[in-house]
Amino acid sequence: MDRKEGIKAGMNEFAYRWENVKQRIEQACFRSGRNPGEVNVLAVTKYLDIEGTRNILDLGLQHIGENRVQNALPKWEELGDRGTWHFIGHLQRRKVKDVVGRFAYIHSLDRFSLAEEIDRRVAAGGYPPQRCFLQVNVSGEESKYGISPQELEEFACEVANLSTIEIVGLMTMAPIANDPEEVRPVFRELKRLQGKLQRLRPRLRVPHLSMGMSQDFEIAIEEGATWVRLGSVLVGGGKRGR
Repeated sequence: MDRKEGIKAGMNEFAYRWENVKQRIEQACFRSGRNPGEVNVLAVTKYLDIEGTRNILDLGLQHIGENRVQNALPKWEELGDRGTWHFIGHLQRRKVKDVVGRFAYIHSLDRFSLAEEIDRRVAAGGYPPQRCFLQVNVSGEESKYGISPQELEEFACEVANLSTIEIVGLMTMAPIANDPEEVRPVFRELKRLQGKLQRLRPRLRVPHLSMGMSQDFEIAIEEGATWVRLGSVLVGGGKRGR
């Protein structure tokens, strides 16, 4: 198989996966009485090379998610003028300089020292406000990053005082489970926290929920997700269903 045939075969596989994902999103929305137009799909391309990421963009998927700065930068340099780029991994302060100005969204703001560094870099570069999701460790797993639910209100208010950061929503990661139904309470709790924060601090808005991955995105949609982060189910490869 030559290179052109390989690219075509890859495109056909991506197209098949994308159609399947769209059908599953529509079914989840039907079950929960939601409009599929409320659900945004973030294609997690961390296991794809530049050509594979280009194929995803060529299918019309507009949102690209990367979680390792060093792997993302070559792709962004080649394809950054296409689509909207999201940073979804744990972000170290020393890597902030490589993220702001390139990634429209950060899904993993989980400590005020990181917020301060984002604030400093955005201001120094003269960039528009950085759109961020606050990462909440709803499940309480020690292996996961994020603030605790009890810290959310205070943390959100602290971040809101930084004029260079726009809080667009909340993000969480559910535990790996054999039965996706087991993680429904995690997604339901993030939705509850969103509503509570909106009631107590209406000026914050926090309109979006980034939750749900390849193995549990339908449950997340039924519980109110507006962004789902899809890796293996959409682009293939990956580990443990992510």
